[in-house]
Amino acid sequence: RYFLWWYKKTRLEKKYPFIDLFSAVPLQQIYGCPLGGIGGGTITRGWRGEFCRWQLNPGIYHYETVIADQFTVCLRRKGLTVYQQVLSVERPSTLQGWNWGYCGHYAFYHALYPRAWTVYELPGQNVVLTCRQVSPVIPHDYQDSSLPVGVFIWEVENGNDEDVEVSIMFSLQNGMGTKEDKRGGHWNEPFAFEKEGTRVAGVVLHHCTPVNPFSLAISAREKAGTRVSHFTAFDPTGSGKEVWQDLLQDGQLDSPAGESTPTEKGEVVAAAVCASCTVPARGHGTLELALAWDMPRVHFGSKEKLHLRRYTRYFSSEGDAAPALSHHALTHCEEWEKKIDAWQKPILENSQLPPWYKSALFNELYFLTDGGTIWVELPPDCCEEDVQGPAGAGLSQLLPVLREYGRFAYLEGQEYRMYNTYDVHFYASFALIMLWPKLQISLQYDIAVTVVNEDVQLRQYLMGGQTAQVKLKNVVPHDIGEPDDEPWQRVNAYLMHDTASWKDLNLKFVLQVYRDYYLTHDSLYLRDMWPVCQAVMESELQFDKDDDGLIENGGFADQTYDAWVVTGASAYCGGLWLAAVCMMCKMADVLGDHETMQKYSAILQKGKESFERLLWNGKYYNYDCSGSVTSSSIMSDQCAGQWFLGACGLDQGQFEVFPKSHVVSALKTVFEKNVMGFAGGTMGAVNGMTPHGAPDTSSVQSKEVWIGVVYALAATMIQEGLVEEGFRTAEGCYRTVWEKLGMAFQTPEAYCEKKVFRSLAYMRPLSIWSMQLALENRAGRAAAAAPTAAHANSLHP
Repeated sequence: RYFLWWYKKTRLEKKYPFIDLFSAVPLQQIYGCPLGGIGGGTITRGWRGEFCRWQLNPGIYHYETVIADQFTVCLRRKGLTVYQQVLSVERPSTLQGWNWGYCGHYAFYHALYPRAWTVYELPGQNVVLTCRQVSPVIPHDYQDSSLPVGVFIWEVENGNDEDVEVSIMFSLQNGMGTKEDKRGGHWNEPFAFEKEGTRVAGVVLHHCTPVNPFSLAISAREKAGTRVSHFTAFDPTGSGKEVWQDLLQDGQLDSPAGESTPTEKGEVVAAAVCASCTVPARGHGTLELALAWDMPRVHFGSKEKLHLRRYTRYFSSEGDAAPALSHHALTHCEEWEKKIDAWQKPILENSQLPPWYKSALFNELYFLTDGGTIWVELPPDCCEEDVQGPAGAGLSQLLPVLREYGRFAYLEGQEYRMYNTYDVHFYASFALIMLWPKLQISLQYDIAVTVVNEDVQLRQYLMGGQTAQVKLKNVVPHDIGEPDDEPWQRVNAYLMHDTASWKDLNLKFVLQVYRDYYLTHDSLYLRDMWPVCQAVMESELQFDKDDDGLIENGGFADQTYDAWVVTGASAYCGGLWLAAVCMMCKMADVLGDHETMQKYSAILQKGKESFERLLWNGKYYNYDCSGSVTSSSIMSDQCAGQWFLGACGLDQGQFEVFPKSHVVSALKTVFEKNVMGFAGGTMGAVNGMTPHGAPDTSSVQSKEVWIGVVYALAATMIQEGLVEEGFRTAEGCYRTVWEKLGMAFQTPEAYCEKKVFRSLAYMRPLSIWSMQLALENRAGRAAAAAPTAAHANSLHP
């Protein structure tokens, strides 16, 4: 059934399937820090300096290394060129007139998102170059963080006793290395943009495709002692001698005026910009170059609606903003770096945190921009009916929030092309709520609208073949659509299973609503979401078949572990259910809704007793209560409900749901069995482990390690005082992904012990930010307790 659907989708409709089980993206151990802000597309540079992953069209990736996209250095002494080298280890078949094959032993790469550093020692020249790559990804900034730009700051250290003239040439092909580059009609033009006394010069490369045309701009900042020159157009498939010789002659390019002629079909065109300065003996110099791209007006695959990207609020939406974007980037990058330093420094300088954690915490954030991310404006003429649909009235802040902060969506994974996959976003959402909380609030409003509306169309699902409505009223959707269709307009692109009967989606909405309120204190948001929370919980109550206060799973894969069957009361869904019921009580208390509070308090008391009776075995909570062979499996994610309760301060006192002693015992069992008993404790926590110490092989997912789940588990351990165990658990994933498997900036959903992995570049690992929240909460409690202890000591010397 899947094959027939896949064939129709890919071969007849010529579209991308939401999950392509036949054409997995191959692992390439080449990626580095991506360029660009949030929602305007990304361009990834490899750690060897190549431009090798492109996501300009929303949610669509091209994994092409474009050989013409390079930095080249030219050194001159006493008026003569003494060294000229492409800063690349490549030895390509094109551009043979260039000097390739830089020796990689002389370079070092380091990334700490959103910045990266590459240090080049130039052999025999006593000159060191450091290229610092900066993107405007700045917490709580909703303007510059949306910009599709990256800046390259080149620091030059001259160790010689004489001056040296240094030139950095940035060359770029018009396009992304795809067949579109040869369709014809593309052209380049030089530009100079001056504002507030600062001048930026470069070349704009106009890429004129029929759908989603865009432009690229390479540029450099002119300042005292810096000369900027350009080469408007050259053939990147030829020898490139004309560019090379031009630079070799005097360390500058000829800078012809006027635009290039549009390319013919089959032709490719490239451009180059050069920045030069003289660096004194034993001195330093700085050159600043930028890359900007401008695809302001986008259509998704259906081509039904025109969307304006977020950055068009601040820059032109007519496709002519690349020069202004370049100027803004080059004149604001210093300010961006100060803000990035202020954000990262307290964590980086905390000697109690291990170095690998600092790397993982920031570098996993790459997915917030490079996860097919789209951030668009609400059309100015948009009315409430357009956004709310027929049943969406009552969300008073919906329109103000979407108008002010736009619509935000990111993919489940670069291979799993569904936007805002909600069961997975549950884990990843900590990064948003902690760093860009308004984007989380905006996303929640979009989910709330889909909850109260329904889609009465019928469709057949691929697993089981049953036919059902695409979307039921008062049920949280699995996702808000796919990039090859029309997201927000048509939801639930996922058609493996009918997710209306999934047990975790509704609960995860309620848990996020209170967590968001707890961290933002946004009472208007809470009041808007309260009726939606009541509706989804009322819908969820249908799954408590025996009225024991606890929902039951249906004997199929009906939650985020969508290949791991669960029957009856379960540790995962049952725990999420009780946590959501607890939060309903808390929200009702905050809002003064005593009737609802009484209702859910009664359910909570009954449910807690049932959960303990049916699932607690004296050491941990059983996977489920079905009595099957795998019922007693040790699930690494069994404390997911406690994870969210702890993050919101609802894990003790009157709101304690799970006995503390049971939680700690369960976590210690998971650490002993799923972590230390798996791969020698070096690969994180396997999802399922049998009581006798072998991985649960009842499904493909039970024997996998899910990186995002492991980070959530580590956060739960930290919350419960098992700090050392938490770090040991999470470290296994970091070492496996970033070091052993070479999956930098493409952290997958899962891997197995034998280096089999699944779904590269995935959303869930953003859950590492819940570890940071747990650490901050612990530090806050310790600081609050310190004065009390000091006061007690003063009373009792």
